Amino acid sequence: MRFITSTLLAWTLAAVAVAAEEGRAPLPNVVLILADDMGFSDLGCYGGEIETPNLDRLAANGLRYAQFYNTARCWPSRAAIMTGYYAQQVNRDPGRARPGWAALLPRLLAPAGYRSYHSGKWHIDGPVLAAGFERSYALEDHDRNFNPRAHRIDDRPLPPVEPGEGYYTTNAIADRAVEWLAEHDAKHKGEPFLLYLAFTAPHFPLQAPAEDIEKYRSKYAVGWDAIRESRRDRLRELGLIDAPLPDREPGTIPSWSLTEEELKRRIGPGEVGHAVAWDSLTPEEKEFQATKMAIHAAMVDRMDREIGKVLARLEASGAIDDTLILFASDNGASAEQIIRGDGHDPAAAPGSAATFLCLGPGWSTASNTPFRLHKAWNHEGGVATPLIAHWPAGIRARGEIRRAVGHLVDVVPTVLELAGLAPPTSIDDQPRPPLPGASLAPTFAADVPIDREAIYFRHEKNRGLRRGDWKIVAAGEGSPWELYDLAADRSETRDLAAEHPEKVRELADLWSRLDAEYRQQGASGGE
Repeated sequence: MRFITSTLLAWTLAAVAVAAEEGRAPLPNVVLILADDMGFSDLGCYGGEIETPNLDRLAANGLRYAQFYNTARCWPSRAAIMTGYYAQQVNRDPGRARPGWAALLPRLLAPAGYRSYHSGKWHIDGPVLAAGFERSYALEDHDRNFNPRAHRIDDRPLPPVEPGEGYYTTNAIADRAVEWLAEHDAKHKGEPFLLYLAFTAPHFPLQAPAEDIEKYRSKYAVGWDAIRESRRDRLRELGLIDAPLPDREPGTIPSWSLTEEELKRRIGPGEVGHAVAWDSLTPEEKEFQATKMAIHAAMVDRMDREIGKVLARLEASGAIDDTLILFASDNGASAEQIIRGDGHDPAAAPGSAATFLCLGPGWSTASNTPFRLHKAWNHEGGVATPLIAHWPAGIRARGEIRRAVGHLVDVVPTVLELAGLAPPTSIDDQPRPPLPGASLAPTFAADVPIDREAIYFRHEKNRGLRRGDWKIVAAGEGSPWELYDLAADRSETRDLAAEHPEKVRELADLWSRLDAEYRQQGASGGE
């Protein structure tokens, strides 16, 4: 098996040399696409009912990963995908200034001649261009999808968008990406590029064009319990995951969410603060909740269509075959229910600019099917993400599933390997720790495991660690470790801690060692 894997990996890397002989770019272009607060099963190719034909097409002509992870929250995940380190190693969870040695991917790729471009959410410390990007559209207002007040081109402020200008965040992010690609094609054709495309969809506030919402208006009247079951069944049919549905957890919500009483007073009688049984809701609550999920679906649908525009640009320029595209989400769907920005007008049409709605724990539970809990937790619902990999010149497989366990920290070592670069041991004379991740390149050729010590999780007061098929996880400070055999129980329904206390101690000791080591590394950063 090792010989076969090595042979297939050699074929993958040799594709770069073949491309050069055929007059194409000698190094693969890289497009990293990140969704924001999207659940594991929202995409059509991951069991969802939302129409995502462009991402489905990438999956059908590439790979889907069934066991890939993020960090459970926005800014730690962005630190991981751009630095190759866990956020704690680079002082980004809590979010503070990175150490000087924690360079971002564009700077690491520069020695190979890559030009780097960014469009969308940033949420990383420091200016974008100083991190090595040549062009950037950075959306800094995350509370308004139709008229943001804070956004920048190349780190220079743009005027606030006035209501009625026809702006929508997802469209604008994709439009700038297309612009950067066209500019690259005009000025630097043949040179490799990195595009970091970071959407803010479907993060709250739930806002979308009215025509997009209308498409899903009646889709979710069946309720979140029925949607969970249909997604679970579809995941089984697709061969991605065969796991029982865990019970809803109505008593578990983010501590910073508004109370049920505040939600009903400020948003309306249709709002629901907990993941209760759908059949227990009133008709008014059912109608309002179905509308909220329709808006969420509309945001995912629109993101997919805008990704289609970026793919069309790559196809028009002849770059699509030589471009590695990776798509993931920064965390699971969110149970948060808060009001920010311009507030919420209960009289306005749900999903319009005057409203501020959140998905909430009922639909978040459905979006994260078949897993437990939500964004910010280290249970599978918070940290499991789809990963789609598409690279026609370098990935021979079409429509295959990979069960190798991976994490966003694997993206940097993967891209560096394909670019023919070794991770630097120092930056500006400051020594760097070894990267904790591993290259995914062997899995492009075959469904083989990735050699690693463990995958580490920590966010807020939640913590976890996966080693092989064993996972320990705890929700909240002082909570005892739970233990799961993910090979038999991916949805974390049977806690085995009492049966295997020695395994809990072994994994807890490893987590404590890594946690102390990583936090010490991050302490070299600033406030």
